[in-house]
Amino acid sequence: MTHKRFRKEHIVTSVVAVIVDERQRVLLTKRSIPPFQGMWVMPGGQIDLGEPIVAALKREVDEEVGLDVEPGPLIDVFEHVTPGEDNCHYIILFYRCRPLHAKVEHNQDEVAEVQWVPHQELLHYPMPEGTRHILGKVFPDAFPSVAG
Repeated sequence: MTHKRFRKEHIVTSVVAVIVDERQRVLLTKRSIPPFQGMWVMPGGQIDLGEPIVAALKREVDEEVGLDVEPGPLIDVFEHVTPGEDNCHYIILFYRCRPLHAKVEHNQDEVAEVQWVPHQELLHYPMPEGTRHILGKVFPDAFPSVAG
């Protein structure tokens, strides 16, 4: 039996913020770099060794979109193994968050565009299946075939 080779010799643990404002809009970012370049996702990234989960969540949101957030409940834990030669094994923790202010200043090195999207319009944005799955848990009416 051959062993699958991975780019990193460990599981990468990441956090993602599902930021929902008082109008039930979600903050989406259009990626300007891989992974998911050109697709709409929520802000997030890798947890650094020794960094508390909530601190990583707040740091990643600030780095990508310049927002302060109040983390809420854990929505889900998602596992993803990337295909191809650059295999990586990810564990992603998705947290619902509330923005503490409305001013967004995105990091143009990672994010091409940022939009507050009404949850009724989420279906119209190209996004990875994992993003669609998580948003379907938060807004089952936006993705009726995904919810559950």
